[in-house]
Amino acid sequence: MPRDASASLRPPASLRALPREGRAMLSYWYFLARHAVYVAAGVAAGLVTFQVPLNVWQRLAPYLFIIGALLLVAVLIPGIGKAVNGSKRWLSLIVINLQPSEFMKLFVVLYAASYSMRKADFLHAEQPLKHTLFRGFLPLLAVMIAISALLLQEPDFGACVVIIAIAFGILFLGGLDWRLLIGLSLLLPVALWVLIWIAPYRLHRFTGFLDPWSDPLGKGYQLTHSLIAFGRGEWFGVGLGASVEKLLYLPEAHTDFLLAVIAEELGFIGVAVVICLFAWLLLRTYAIGRQAGRLERPFAALVAHGIGMWLGVQTFINAGVNMGVLPTKGLTLPFLSFGGSGIVANCMAVAILLRVDYENRRLLRGFTV
Repeated sequence: MPRDASASLRPPASLRALPREGRAMLSYWYFLARHAVYVAAGVAAGLVTFQVPLNVWQRLAPYLFIIGALLLVAVLIPGIGKAVNGSKRWLSLIVINLQPSEFMKLFVVLYAASYSMRKADFLHAEQPLKHTLFRGFLPLLAVMIAISALLLQEPDFGACVVIIAIAFGILFLGGLDWRLLIGLSLLLPVALWVLIWIAPYRLHRFTGFLDPWSDPLGKGYQLTHSLIAFGRGEWFGVGLGASVEKLLYLPEAHTDFLLAVIAEELGFIGVAVVICLFAWLLLRTYAIGRQAGRLERPFAALVAHGIGMWLGVQTFINAGVNMGVLPTKGLTLPFLSFGGSGIVANCMAVAILLRVDYENRRLLRGFTV
């Protein structure tokens, strides 16, 4: 066998260099067992969450938001926050690692919906623009800037994008004057320029996304291997469990780039099924929200739509990154990617959505909630 051919059959250097304990982590059962524990914890949290009426969530929303903000601050305190791959996004709680930004997405949904209810008189276009700006729009903008600053210190730019989209999407659905929303959208390029100026590595990510093959061993490494995984999968994939890219060629194959592994193993058909399932979930989410609106339950409607925006935006960005049409953001695929905090937060969100639907059905049958 030629030397080049034999070399191509060896495992990657990163795999050969792993200590024995690291190789043990790559056993067939490690990720499956941990993921099963996370799913069980998520289902348990969801069952508890479902028991809480929406009017209680409305009262708790500001306090949950404050707790989430304090946890984001705690992540940045030396000795409390845990750094992984240069990012301080986790709190080490003896037996588990908690990622506050995942729960903050849910808290922002509840807080923005609650805020829209409390400030409803100042948000509508019938009010003078000055009142809407200073009493409705700017207070939430200031709070979101503060939360974004904490997230960017970790750094977690992806979570920042999702949270901003949730907050102002809900505010718009709550009746925000469209002129203010246009003004905010015009400020986004300026904000992006400031973020690039503060952290030039974001520009490198952007240029790497435009042409990953110009530096396949550097800034384009993740994306090139993701695209290779998509290419290998073709229509029907190489078979479940037969991915090569996930064997330490593709970084974060079990989290950020899980969709690429699905594409490699199950092909275009597998990816299409995943996308269709998410599309069905979003359609049901918005249908539940519209039903709540028709029943004159504005808080429940905003919460349902906010959960839909959260899952939709995050799924869209994750899929776009995996397919090479968006720069890398560090966002996981909801429900499927490995990670306890994300799975538990997603299950709690779905439980609240089911609670909205449950209360809708009770009202339609003539009961009170």
